[in-house]
Amino acid sequence: MAVSVAVASCVAAFGGGGGSAPGAAHAAGRASAPSTASLTGSGYVAAPLSLPGASVRGPAPPRRDAASAGGGTPAGAASASAASAAGAAVPRLVVPDIIAAVPGGVTAADLARIRKLGQVRAVLPIDGARITVNGKPLTVLGAPAAALRPWLPPATAASQQVWSEFAAGDLVTTAQSARSARLAAGRGYPVAAAARTTLTFGGQALLGIAGVDGIVNQPQARRLGLAHDVAMLINAPAADMTSLVTSVKAALGGGAQVIRLVPVSASTSLPVDTTPPKGRPTSYLALFQESAAQYCPGLSWTVLAAIGQIESGDGANVGPSAAGALGPMQFLPSTWRIWGTDGFGDTGPPNIMNPFDAVPSAARLLCAAGAAAGGQALRQAIFAYNHAAWYVDEVLTLAAEYAREFA
Repeated sequence: MAVSVAVASCVAAFGGGGGSAPGAAHAAGRASAPSTASLTGSGYVAAPLSLPGASVRGPAPPRRDAASAGGGTPAGAASASAASAAGAAVPRLVVPDIIAAVPGGVTAADLARIRKLGQVRAVLPIDGARITVNGKPLTVLGAPAAALRPWLPPATAASQQVWSEFAAGDLVTTAQSARSARLAAGRGYPVAAAARTTLTFGGQALLGIAGVDGIVNQPQARRLGLAHDVAMLINAPAADMTSLVTSVKAALGGGAQVIRLVPVSASTSLPVDTTPPKGRPTSYLALFQESAAQYCPGLSWTVLAAIGQIESGDGANVGPSAAGALGPMQFLPSTWRIWGTDGFGDTGPPNIMNPFDAVPSAARLLCAAGAAAGGQALRQAIFAYNHAAWYVDEVLTLAAEYAREFA
C-alpha cells in the first residue's frame, strides 16, 4: 500500500491529459531459436502505479521534445506474437523493478541514458491518464502489445483472448474496475478523455499494477489523448536497488521522481501441490505441476514455472545460448549428461530439447540441491541452478506471482 501511494504521487506530479550468470544448469546468454514444442505457454508481475487525469477541455499536452521515443519493444524483452490457445509460447516475462516519471514526459534521450546504466536489462515507456468510462474514473495505460505484454502477469500474458481484444482496440480492465463501472463485454460506453468518444469494453484481465484499472493499444491511447510516455518501467534484477534509484535520478535530472517497486527480499514461502492431475501433461502449467510432484515432492511447482519462463519463455527460445545452453530449461550439455531424465513415459536417450524430459530433469537437479526443504535451502538450490543472487530473487518473485494466480 505504501509503495502504491508513493507511485501514485510520483506519476500524478507529471502527467497530462540481458543474460544470466553461469550456473550449474546453464550459462550466460539467452537462446534465440524458435521452439516447436506444442505445450501451452504461460506467461509475469505485480507493480503498483497510478496516473493523473486526461482533460476533456483540450488535447493532450505536447511531448517534451521532438525525439520522444514512443512505446517500442523494451530492451532485453522478447517481442510478443499472437499466442494461440493451441500452444504458442508467450514472450519471456520482465519484472518491473523501478518506475520513474519526468516533468513533461520521458524522451528518447532519457531512455538512452537509462539503458546505458549498468545492469539495466529492459525499459518500457508508457502512455497513461485517468479518464472517465461510463461515468466512472479509471486509470488507463497505453502501449503496443509487443512492449506491454512481457511486463504483465503470467495469466494475462498467456491469454489469447485478452490480446485479441487489445488488438481490436477494446478496453481491457481489471475485474474490480469492470464491476465498479458496470461494464459488459462487447458493449460500447461513453468516454470522457482529451476527446469525448465511445469505447468498446473487451473484457477482464489481471494487470498486476496497483492503481491501474485498464489498458488500451497505442492507437486508442492516441485517440483518447493519454499523456505520451508519462513514465517508464525499468528492469534491472542484478542491480543494487538503492544505488540504481540514485543513478536513475541522476540520469533523469533533479525533477524526476523514482520509486522502487520490488520487495527488499523475495519470500521462499511458496505453495506445494501434492495432488496435481495425473497422466501425460497437455500444457506447460500441468507439466510444471506434475514434474514437481513426481520428481521432487515438496518442491513448489511455481519454482519450475518461473525458471522455465525466465530461461526460455516456456520453450519459445530453446538455444543454443552464447554459452551453449539448450532446451526449454537451458541445460549445459555437460550438466545434462548428469541429470538428463526420460519423463512421462518417454523412452530412449533423454532429449535436452524435449520439455517432457527437460522439466523433470530440472526438478531432479533442484531436488538434489535441497530445494524440497524450502527456506534458505530453496534459495541455495536455485543458486546452484544459476550462480547469481539476482537470479534467485527473480525466480522467487515470479514464482510468487504464479502462486497468486494459479493457486
